[in-house]
Amino acid sequence: MKNQEFMREVVINGVKMEIDLRTATKIDSYKIGDNIKVLKKGYSDNFNVYSGVIVDFVNFKERPAIVVAYYEQDYSGVEIKFETITKDSKDIEIAACLPHELKINKSRVLDKFEIAINEKKKEIDTLEQKRDYFVENFGKFFSIKE
Repeated sequence: MKNQEFMREVVINGVKMEIDLRTATKIDSYKIGDNIKVLKKGYSDNFNVYSGVIVDFVNFKERPAIVVAYYEQDYSGVEIKFETITKDSKDIEIAACLPHELKINKSRVLDKFEIAINEKKKEIDTLEQKRDYFVENFGKFFSIKE
């Protein structure tokens, strides 16, 4: 009767079944827009967990894929990256995001894009100022000899 400790009775849609928990498989279901956690291998053998969202399911015949967008934050800021996951993908996994965990939402993503856009605009302004200064002062500092 040792096997009885692994057996559970379950009722699904009015049908009573006995399931062996040693061989039972958990099936997760996802839909586009679901918040997820992404476990991705980094440098050496380190794995990092990122907040992500499912962007698309691609129904390829040989290798169906899940496309996820995730936040990667480092010393230079926050970047939104995309990853396509197939049955052959290595060093990456996804898991459902629990209700109490940090989720990606539209306004937060838009704020990050706005910050990145403003930083790039500042870079463009600086480069334009340097270019204009060079054009304006080129003849003053350099003489052209023929």
